Amino acid sequence: MGEVTATYLVGDSKNLEKKANGIAIGLTVGSWTDLLLVEQEQLQKHKGSVKSIEELPDGKGKITIAYPSANFTSDLPAIITTTFGKLSLDGEIKLLDLELSDDLKKAFPGPQFGVDGIRQQINAYDRPLLMSIFKGVIGRDLTYIQEQMKAQALGGVDVVKDDEILFENKLSPLVDRVKVCKQALQESYEETGKRTLYAVNVTGRTYDIIDQARRAVDAGAEALLFNVFSYGLDVLQALAEDQEINVPIMAHPAYAGALISSPQYGVAAPLLLGKLLRLAGADFILFPSPYGSVAMNKEDTLGIKNYAIAEDTFHKRAFPVPSAGIHPGLVPQLIEDFGVDSIINAGGGIHGHPGGTIAGGQAFVAAINGVMRGETLEEIAKGSEELATAITLWGSGK
Repeated sequence: MGEVTATYLVGDSKNLEKKANGIAIGLTVGSWTDLLLVEQEQLQKHKGSVKSIEELPDGKGKITIAYPSANFTSDLPAIITTTFGKLSLDGEIKLLDLELSDDLKKAFPGPQFGVDGIRQQINAYDRPLLMSIFKGVIGRDLTYIQEQMKAQALGGVDVVKDDEILFENKLSPLVDRVKVCKQALQESYEETGKRTLYAVNVTGRTYDIIDQARRAVDAGAEALLFNVFSYGLDVLQALAEDQEINVPIMAHPAYAGALISSPQYGVAAPLLLGKLLRLAGADFILFPSPYGSVAMNKEDTLGIKNYAIAEDTFHKRAFPVPSAGIHPGLVPQLIEDFGVDSIINAGGGIHGHPGGTIAGGQAFVAAINGVMRGETLEEIAKGSEELATAITLWGSGK
């Protein structure tokens, strides 16, 4: 019989065994010792069980409980409600991890393209990819967007994503936006011979999302951006499983801070942004870098990365995408921390370059290629005016 094993951090280690048993029984069969023997036998396969109890040095406690899969359907809403629904309201308690048995894992799609599939699309191997973000396009028309797209592609960017707050609008409706961006990317390809992916933001009412995504793909979209935590993990899974939406999906972490930021409450960042997003079908996983103004704890970011790229029997690897506050001087640190199978994502670090967007992209490309050759930033900058200018503006390192 399958099961989900949940690990929790509780705020007080007093009466830890009683607390653990209360959760295991309360979130499954409701009561146990008061049941007749025949009822216990009937309900045994539904009863939760305490796997481990640990008192921590800081006075907190860690407990692990197994929930039989006979209690719920094989979907994330059911699993999350079982393991942390009502329990999330019960004082200082944080969900640290969920382990699914193999029979449950197989029920989820995982990334449809993953690291290897995306590399194949872009024809870029053995280095981190470079991603940029549309900036300042709200209230702008399609001509402006097309020009900005081409500039990013000419700078050598591998992936360009919409701003997550760019919704359907009269000036740049989704289908038209896809078409003009594809034209810009074709023009860039003809000039450089390099492919660039564009992730268009799929938005609207929840019950319209699948149709909206299909419209984007029909128009030629080669990737989708999705604000997963505004809509729900199950909607991400529905997008990943739809056979008509056969493009990589980029999961944006907007609103996740409401769930992960507290050390005492909510869900651990590596679980929510790493394991669960990959399980539900994200090919790209965005999260705050440890370096910028919206910095995340470095241990958490590395945990997200590890969950995203860990080898797994059932699911392809997802690209970790540390974001926010990224400039070319951080490239050596990013590669050291997140490895070759990651994406370096920059907004202001590209568009804010004194030489413009193309120069901003070229600065990153020079830094990435040089680091992969084993050179220092100073050595690389001697052969790249764009990188030298970026280092003068933003510095090197954190």
